[in-house]
Formats: sequence, structure tokens, C-alpha cells
Amino acid sequence: METSTAKPKITLAFINDKNSILDLICKDLTISGFEIMFRSETIEDGLSQLTTLKELPRVCVIDLNFYDKQILSQLQKLRLEYPTIKLLSHSDIDNEKVGKALLDIGFFSCLLVGSDIDDFKRVIYKTVNGL
Repeated sequence: METSTAKPKITLAFINDKNSILDLICKDLTISGFEIMFRSETIEDGLSQLTTLKELPRVCVIDLNFYDKQILSQLQKLRLEYPTIKLLSHSDIDNEKVGKALLDIGFFSCLLVGSDIDDFKRVIYKTVNGL
């Protein structure tokens, strides 16, 4: 008797302003079995794409200018409209004030630029599994 032990595919979305590093990360994550549901360059476009989906992504990786107060305001809107999506930031900003603002919005973790595919997978698994 066979039992299915296949784990459900982890679905992801990416909101980032043109970043070739994330292009490679997305490719590697797809090869590793993750499903990229969409990619957008702005939060507004991301919100628009989310409204068309039958099922929401479990995790959204965001790489934008987190110093911009308008971006932070839009992120709060995203969090309020889609509270079940777990948010991860990808950034070169290693600033306590910005980090606190992201945590206050509800981000689970931050991956700094330079993080490799193994770092992404580890953080995504921890985020999805609530560890």
C-alpha cells in the first residue's frame, strides 16, 4: 500500500523593481520545486494580480526602496488586504529603523542582497512552517 507523502508545493509571488539577482533566484526556486505565481514591479501591480488569483501565494518576497514612506504605506495596505500572505523582504538596506518598520508591518524576515538560493529556501521553509 502506497501512501502519498508529497508536500504541497509552496507558492510564491515576487514584487521587485527590476533586479537581475532575483531573476536568477526565481529560476533556481522554480527548479527546486517552488511555484512562482506572479512577479510584478510595483505593489499596485501586485495587488492587481492578487485579485485575479483563485488561490493566494503563501509567501511574497518584496525588494523595493524601503526608505520610501509611500512604499511603506502601500506595504501596509497589502498586509491589510492579504493578511494570510507571509511577507519576506530582500534588500541591501541593513538599517535598524527600516527593519523595525518592516517588522511592524508584519514582515517575517529579511534576506540581504548576497543571500543565495539556500538562504532563500531556508527562510521560506521557516516562514511557511512557522518556525
